[in-house]
Amino acid sequence: MIKNIKIQNFKSHQNTNVSLGNLTLFSGQNGVGKSSIIQALLLLRQNYQQNNLQEYLDLGGNLCQIGFSQDARYQYAKEDFLGIELEINDEKLKWHFLYDILDSKATLLKLKYSEGNINKLKNTSLVNENFQYLSAARLAPKESYEKDDKLVVIKKQISRLKGQGELVAHFLNYYGKNNIEFKELMNQNSVYADLFSQTAAWEREISENINVKIEEVGSGFAIKYNFDVKEGTPTNNFRAENVGFGVTYALPIIVAILTAKKDALILIENPEAHLHPHAQVKLAQLICLAAEVGIQIIIETHSDHILNGVLVACKNKQIKKDNIKIYQFDRNETLHCAQAIPIEVLEGGRLKNQPKGFFDQIDKDLEILMGF
Repeated sequence: MIKNIKIQNFKSHQNTNVSLGNLTLFSGQNGVGKSSIIQALLLLRQNYQQNNLQEYLDLGGNLCQIGFSQDARYQYAKEDFLGIELEINDEKLKWHFLYDILDSKATLLKLKYSEGNINKLKNTSLVNENFQYLSAARLAPKESYEKDDKLVVIKKQISRLKGQGELVAHFLNYYGKNNIEFKELMNQNSVYADLFSQTAAWEREISENINVKIEEVGSGFAIKYNFDVKEGTPTNNFRAENVGFGVTYALPIIVAILTAKKDALILIENPEAHLHPHAQVKLAQLICLAAEVGIQIIIETHSDHILNGVLVACKNKQIKKDNIKIYQFDRNETLHCAQAIPIEVLEGGRLKNQPKGFFDQIDKDLEILMGF
C-alpha cells in the first residue's frame, strides 16, 4: 500500500507531500492540482510497464498524456528536475527526471537521480494487475463495448485508454460468475455472492429494481438493462443509451471495487458523475467498505454527498477514522502552486480544522436564502 507521495516541480506542484490512507479524498476548486497527484502515479505505472524508469520518463502513454516538458514543468521551478517520491509499505523510492530548458517540446525526461530498489515495485498494486483507474472521462452509455482478451483475461483491466472503462462489459461477462472475495462488500439486495448478482444489487442502489445484462454483439458486447416489476415479469431489455447515464457511469466503479483484491489500488475521478445524491451516498458506502477490508482507493471529488457518505459510513463504523485521509487543495497565489491542506477525521465522522472553501457553498447559499 502506498503510504506517502511527494511531488516536486510537476505542473502546479512546487513541493507537495501527501500522506495516503486506505481511502484518500482529494477536494478543492478546479485547476488546483488534484488530478496531477493521480497523474504522477499513472506516469510511474505506465513507465514501469514500458521498462523506462531506469533511463527516462515518457510523458505520454495509454493512461495519461501530459504533452511536452513545458506542460509538465512547474513554471516557477528553481530546480531542473521533476521529482516523484513514494513510500510503499516500508520502502522509499525516489526519482528525479531532468528538464532540459533548451527543449521545451521534449516528450521524454532523462533520469537524473534515483534512490531505492526499483525492483520492489514489481509486486505492488501500482504496477501489477491489482490496479484500476477510472477517470472523469469515463465513457457515456454506448451501443457496443470492446473486447480485449489480453487486457481483461490476462491483465484484469477494465480500461485501455485514459481510464475510460471501455472494457467493463467484457470484464463483467468474463468474471461475472466468479464469487466476490469479500463478504463485507455484499449488498443485501442479493443473497448471491457472484459478481454479476452483486453488481446488479449495488446498481439497484442507484436505480431501484434494475438488472444488468451483457450480450455479445458482433466482435464486442452490449450493456442492457431491465427492471423487475412487482408481481409481474421483468420489463423488456433496454439499451444502455436509453437508461439514465448514472447507471452506466457507476458500473465500472462498482465492478472494479467488487473484484479488487486486498492491497489493490483503485484511482477514481468524480465517482459522483450523473448520480442522484442518494446514489452517491450509497456508492460512498461501498467505497468505504472496500477500503476497510484493505483495498486502497484514491478519489478526486467535487461532491459533498460523496464526502458526507464517507463520514456517515465512519459514524456507522463501516470504516475507521484512521483509515481515511482527506485533503483540500488550494492555490498559493504568491507562488502560483498547489497546496494540500489535510483535514482530520474525528470519531463519529466529524471533521476538524475545515478550511475556507471546503464544501461550504450550501452554507453560503442558505445564508442568502434565509436572509442572514
